Amino acid sequence: MRERGRFGAEMTMSGEVIRLDGVTKNYQAGGPPALDNVHLRVTAGDVLAVMGPSGSGKSTLLNLVAGLDRPTAGQVAIAGRRIDKLSETALARFRARHVGIIFQFFNLLDDLTVEDNVLLPAQLAGASRRQARARADELLERMGITQYRNAYPARMSGGQRQRVAIARALVNSPELLLADEPTGALDTATGQQIAGLLRELNADGQTLVLVTHDRSLAQRFAARTVELVDGQLMSDTAAGVPA
Repeated sequence: MRERGRFGAEMTMSGEVIRLDGVTKNYQAGGPPALDNVHLRVTAGDVLAVMGPSGSGKSTLLNLVAGLDRPTAGQVAIAGRRIDKLSETALARFRARHVGIIFQFFNLLDDLTVEDNVLLPAQLAGASRRQARARADELLERMGITQYRNAYPARMSGGQRQRVAIARALVNSPELLLADEPTGALDTATGQQIAGLLRELNADGQTLVLVTHDRSLAQRFAARTVELVDGQLMSDTAAGVPA
């Protein structure tokens, strides 16, 4: 059963949004794997924090879940569909419709206005212009940046640009929102504001995976934290109690 929250997020009720079975990723033949036989489940409405030292496999995990990379072995299913065997075209279409990504350094296109940046994933997903504009209007208002719709990102502050990036990630009402160090490039106060926005989205039902080096952010924000070390899932802690 699917349900829409206040911000339009489409949720798969009582279902798994992420399922990794025995996922291994090797970048060099004979070298140590970036991920090694990882099993992971994330259900609808969860907030999962992914932690670990540099080189532990956090970015690899995020890229595999996002469909930006493919496993060497194992299976990756997102929103009930196995994505590791999709063609590049089908994978890009699936990602545009079902996965939103927030990057540490925003990854906005400086030659497009704020509104056009937000609209871009909807256009790639084949949404109608009218529906996409209505959704963009809703998100720009929710993020408090309506007045910047015709501005260019390079002229905006880091916090404002991250709000644009969040709106862009949400424009297609994805089942899954991935945030890669979303507060890492921001000052403390602005980072807390962005974390608050993400918390509100989750309270409305949005499933979120947060990659962060900030343990205090993970503890405040996520009900569950997994830790990677040398590509292996070393711990899985829910509500402060080791599983």
